[in-house]
Formats: sequence, C-alpha cells, structure tokens
Amino acid sequence: MSEKLMIRSLFSLDETIAREYLEGFEYPWEALKGIGDLIVRLGQSLPEDIYKEIRENVWAAESAEIFDSAYIKGPCIIGENTEVRHCAFIRGNALVGNDCVVGNSTELKNVILFNHVQVPHYNYVGDSILGAYAHMGAGSITSNVKSDKENVVIKNGTERIETGIKKIGAFLGDHVEIGCGSVLNPGSIIGKNSMVYPLSSVRGVVPENSIYKGRGEIVEKN
Repeated sequence: MSEKLMIRSLFSLDETIAREYLEGFEYPWEALKGIGDLIVRLGQSLPEDIYKEIRENVWAAESAEIFDSAYIKGPCIIGENTEVRHCAFIRGNALVGNDCVVGNSTELKNVILFNHVQVPHYNYVGDSILGAYAHMGAGSITSNVKSDKENVVIKNGTERIETGIKKIGAFLGDHVEIGCGSVLNPGSIIGKNSMVYPLSSVRGVVPENSIYKGRGEIVEKN
C-alpha cells in the first residue's frame, strides 16, 4: 500500500492528544475501532485544573464554550478554547482537539478531530479522522456506509484495499479544505494541503497538494 495513505503521512501527530494511540497503527482506518476506549483512558488522566468531567465520561476544558442547546454524549473530550455551538449533536466517541469549532447542527460520531479543525455549519462527520486545520464547508458531509452495506474498500488509483470494516467515513490530512455541499464517500482520503471544490462527490484517494475539481479531474496545487 502507498506510504501516502499512512497516518504519519496524513497528520502532524503533535496536534492531538491521541498521538501515542495513533502511533500504534499504520493506516487511519485501523484506529477507528478503539476511539471510545481511548477517550475514557485519556479523560481519566486529564489535568483537573484545565478539564472538568461535566457528565459521565464527558470531559470539557474550562476554556471551551459549549452552548446550552448542544447535546453531548460520552465518551467525549472537548479541548481547550473549542466552541460547541447551537444544536451541535455529539453522539459519543468524539475526541475534539483544541481551538476547534463544532457548529450549528453539526453531528459527530466516532471521530478524532485534531487541533484547529472547523466543522462549523450543518456537517456530518462519522467514523472519520480530521487532521489539524482541516475545514469542512457548510453542508459538506462524510458518508460512512456503502449503499450495498458491504465492507468499505479504499480505492487508490487501480489499487483496492480491503479494510474489513463496514463503517468508514473520511480521513482528511492537515490543512485540507472541503468545499460547501460536498459528499466524501466511504473510505475517502484527502492528502495534506489539498482542496475539494464545492458540490463535489469524492470517492477514493486525493493526493496531497492537489485540487479536486471533479471526478477524474485532479490537478496539482500551486
């Protein structure tokens, strides 16, 4: 398999408290199964002068701003200076880093969001990992289950990688920008510093430093 699909190629691990956990895997989809247990372990060791357990297995930094209308189910960690805005829906197994935005009507489930991630408007992010400074435009979503309900296959050019996993969303490298209204189909991987045009339907791997304009039209980013 391509080295560019590896965790170390997609993400700066200095930008997440899940670093040690992620270093135990080669590929990001391998890390999805244990996110809930990871959060519980991390939560129990967080510094009490910075984080408070606001309900069972939900730890939030005191500097985080969480709107009263947000719903948060554990296990979950909300990092420092992060905003969880009006009607956000966090369904559990969500590790949200520092300086993030989880916005209006955004839904999270079984995810790791590195520091500085923004999912600010009507986003669904499930069974996914988003690298530092990744941004999803309004209405863009991850689709995490195939229509035929079969296991997800990662498509990298002519290569087909059998994951053995039924639910996989997307993996966005550091500094990825997803345009408004886009759908990231199951198993999509967007390399570092790449952009996806609005209203795109992405399937497979987009190389780092690229612009995804449409199916079959990926150009190098200057």
